[in-house]
Amino acid sequence: MPDVLIIGDTERMADLRHEVPVQITDSFLYGEVNGQRVIAIFDFEIDRIREAGIEAEFRPMEHYKPEVIARETSDAYSFRNELFRRVARDLGLAQAVVPRCFPLGIADHLRADGIELDVDQRFFDDRRRVKNAQELAGIRRAQRAAEAGMATARELLQRAEPRNGGYSVGGEALTCELIKEHVERAFAAHGSTADDFIVSHGAQTAVGHDMGHGAIETDDVVMLDLFPRDRESACFADMTRTFVVGSVGGELREYHGRCKEALDLCVEQIRPGLDGRELHRMVSDFFAGHGYPTQLTKPEGSVLKDGFYHATGHGVGLAVHEQPGIGRVGEPFVAGDVLAIEPGLYRNGVGGVRLEDLVVVTDDGCEVLTAFPYELDVR
Repeated sequence: MPDVLIIGDTERMADLRHEVPVQITDSFLYGEVNGQRVIAIFDFEIDRIREAGIEAEFRPMEHYKPEVIARETSDAYSFRNELFRRVARDLGLAQAVVPRCFPLGIADHLRADGIELDVDQRFFDDRRRVKNAQELAGIRRAQRAAEAGMATARELLQRAEPRNGGYSVGGEALTCELIKEHVERAFAAHGSTADDFIVSHGAQTAVGHDMGHGAIETDDVVMLDLFPRDRESACFADMTRTFVVGSVGGELREYHGRCKEALDLCVEQIRPGLDGRELHRMVSDFFAGHGYPTQLTKPEGSVLKDGFYHATGHGVGLAVHEQPGIGRVGEPFVAGDVLAIEPGLYRNGVGGVRLEDLVVVTDDGCEVLTAFPYELDVR
């Protein structure tokens, strides 16, 4: 087993949060040297980490005389580089694997001192694939928050009254922005938060990551793709539903039915050993068999804006998009993977439908973590 080195904070580095499941906003060092876990951090953080049940050798940064380094270096960047170099040397590190997001400035400083660093993101991704009990509990909490947000949005759409070519709720115009405000409050009530998420309508729903804006119109399609983050564990959930207010044509209803069939196909097929690339091929073949263009059937190098133009899904955990991929490239699934499955069909300039559920791979199949109906019509 190689020595391991991660330097950063647990707010932005998922690989570090996996090893130290405590929110720490300042950079610190986590290492595994000769099989021993080591954490070098300022002393006032150590008790919080111990209280989380983390077993490691703790080395307070104060022991490395930061006040002396501050006098000897010219600026904050040089100070940080030198502080971590001294810790790494004290640990006896000669060579270590580091994640892709390892700070380049510190890496250059360590390498200049003869410490060999090998970037191996697969090593760290593989560690995070199988969710531990704390992470899976956090994902389940985030999923309940996502469902609460979805229920709140559906209830707003149900209560909406026609007004001037659109809708109003409680005297306010029904907009994507208003729906987001209510959804965010539902997230917060369930211990989760989100920097942003998708509430789009009309032609916006045909653009996969259009976050959405403006007033919901008469006879409109509304798409919600919600990915809240559990505050306690920092783990994400991810789910999508598509609704109709008023009436829409048969094309979108056809999309909805086919997406649900594709979602059911995925749930039936997911198991340990199935490669994400193969699952994507199954869904693409299904859609192509019903006459829709897909990533795998379009001419190479061409842009696809209609049909099924994106991947079938992705892993979810301490990042909302993580390994394994479920698209043109993929990895064999393992028990403990948490996957977002999201088939979609679209027509540019008109609208689209996407349905997305969260599943955890089990020893002989998968468990669907999402508990929310699929009905297109809200009334």
